[in-house]
Amino acid sequence: MKLTRRKFVAGIGGLGAMAGGGLAYMRFGESDWFEQTITPCATGQTGVADPLRVLHLSDLHASDVVPLEMIARAVKLGVEMKPDLVVMTGDFWTDKFHHINAYSEVLGPLSDVAPTFAVAGNHDGGRWAQSASGWATLDPLRELLGGARIPLLWNESAVITVGSRQVTLLGVGDSWAGDCAPFRTFASAGDRRPDELRLVLNHNPDAKDEFKDYDWDVMFCGHTHGGQLRIPLLGSTPFAPVRDHGYVAGLNPWQGRQIFTTRGVGNLHGMRFNCRPEISLLLVS
Repeated sequence: MKLTRRKFVAGIGGLGAMAGGGLAYMRFGESDWFEQTITPCATGQTGVADPLRVLHLSDLHASDVVPLEMIARAVKLGVEMKPDLVVMTGDFWTDKFHHINAYSEVLGPLSDVAPTFAVAGNHDGGRWAQSASGWATLDPLRELLGGARIPLLWNESAVITVGSRQVTLLGVGDSWAGDCAPFRTFASAGDRRPDELRLVLNHNPDAKDEFKDYDWDVMFCGHTHGGQLRIPLLGSTPFAPVRDHGYVAGLNPWQGRQIFTTRGVGNLHGMRFNCRPEISLLLVS
């Protein structure tokens, strides 16, 4: 069949329309289309009557493409899941975000509904963030979380009691910032009780090998955005910023323990494809 100039131009126009439609979907169709997920997570503890409802939020990435209104919707959806505990695993903003008081008000409902704890991500402040036009220190993050009544665990631990269960939270600094120090974190927790549940908060799942010699049950991670752009059918995640793509999303076993990586709330560059933002609830038993 002869290819005329008119057909060629029409074909090019069709491809352009398809590409434009795909970009529009990534920007406006999926980037704020939240998915609430509920994941059972058995740790093997005995004598547990009801599972611990842990809300996991990460990678909020407040920025020009992730407005506070979008983050507020994510917080509302999380609160509606009625958690016993909330954990947040870093990247609260992308660059230097200045509306800190307003942001604290958005996060405030989390600590109103349940004990809430956070760790820092690579974008939040420090060596890596400064190199990427971010804050040089974690002081702005501490101001944000302080205003929302959310403790920042920076290579330290915290113990809470939920019902009859003792839960120890072990939060580390970010590995890309060179701040991840499990030895200091676990030393602060002391010896483990037989009935104690130990949860690690660690932004980047690639740092998991640094925890192999310590005693814990579940690690909560973010950083990957679930890949952000996932190849259809194949499910591959070539854009995930990690070495080990086996822990990009979801609950996965690791050396007799479990690692949960959420796809996160926000994004970079305002785009997601085949990888909706996630409001994650784990039922830890």
